[in-house]
Amino acid sequence: MLSRRECLVSSMAATMAGAARSGQQGRPKIAFLGTVVRNLSHSQHFLDRFAMGYAWAGQWQKPRVELAGVYIDQFPESDIARQRAGKYGIKLERSVEDALTLGTGTLAVDGVVIIGEHGNYPVNEKGQTLYPRHAWFKRIVKVFEQSGRSVPVFNDKHLSTTWNECAEMVADSKRLKFPFLAGSSLPVTWRMPQADLPLDAPIRESVCVAYGFVDSYDFHAFESAQCFAERRKGGEVGIKSVHALRGANLWKVLDRPDRARTRELFLAALCTSHTLPVESGYPTAPVTWEWLKKTMPDTTGFLVEHRDGFRSASFLTGIRDFTCAVDVEGRDTPFTCLLHLPMPNRGSTTADFFNPLVRHIEEMVLTGKAPYPVERTLLTSGMVIAGVDSLHAGQVPVATPEMAVRYRSVEDAGYARN
Repeated sequence: MLSRRECLVSSMAATMAGAARSGQQGRPKIAFLGTVVRNLSHSQHFLDRFAMGYAWAGQWQKPRVELAGVYIDQFPESDIARQRAGKYGIKLERSVEDALTLGTGTLAVDGVVIIGEHGNYPVNEKGQTLYPRHAWFKRIVKVFEQSGRSVPVFNDKHLSTTWNECAEMVADSKRLKFPFLAGSSLPVTWRMPQADLPLDAPIRESVCVAYGFVDSYDFHAFESAQCFAERRKGGEVGIKSVHALRGANLWKVLDRPDRARTRELFLAALCTSHTLPVESGYPTAPVTWEWLKKTMPDTTGFLVEHRDGFRSASFLTGIRDFTCAVDVEGRDTPFTCLLHLPMPNRGSTTADFFNPLVRHIEEMVLTGKAPYPVERTLLTSGMVIAGVDSLHAGQVPVATPEMAVRYRSVEDAGYARN
């Protein structure tokens, strides 16, 4: 049985921990775990914003959290982590655990940020880069368990390279009851137009037209399509299969009669792009289906079948935008939207599309609540994995019975409006 003194000490410790999380004793402290800090790497973008602040709502927003423990995994010739540490007065810790405990032997921060993107890491036979996101997450969970408390965690981009690891990460967050936010900037960046679909909208299919590589930018495309798909009537119910195709194989499937709606949405999303392939200031020809096949012959596509019969699709093409088109029952034309990513100017290291995501991470640490469901990232991580498997197996459909994940979106999608 606890003595009166022990009860007082325990109560004071709980009060101090709560005060730190609420900012009553200064800004909440975060641990920052990054793979590599070089110009234009994700770690550089996030580290600078958490240290200096960022533009928001027409003014400069000072950091609302404090960089307390920073662990960087790799230091190549292009490294600027040491330069940034000196500039910001940050100590670089020697391990994940040290970044979380700050030398105290127990959890000493109020939030954790995992930026496991870029750097020199192994690539498996399927072409997946084996970033240490899952491994770091498990080490974080161990510190939480040993400390008897947990704090909010953010993971940049998709969770891991196997479904079991992704599902385990989400299960750990539920078991230990800590807010878990994951994903990229796409769902929360600026939109053109600034619009969304209402919850329970009568959506029949969603498409994202994007660019980039498999096991990388495909995740952004999946997220873009999914942040609209999840708003359909009844919410998300899970994924039945993923079929990845390239070039002639893709066009053969999309030319089928049952893919007429997908073709319409593909063209609608493409015509929302600001970077259509041009010649002398105009597209090389009227933008038609035949023009698309001729102009972007090596497109990679991912056809996703949801468990309720809903369809979504993502395409990696020759444009330099992320654009979406959604078929909504009762509308004469598709709902279209460009997810605007303001890129750095020449010589700059500032990509402002990271600002809204940093804002959401800060809000999660300050409030103890994730702004949108981590299940979205669980499913889009699974789509990446299934897409890689489909290509590796010879562009065949991959059944995904394990991805029977249900969730509801939130009323306010949280995209930037200023």
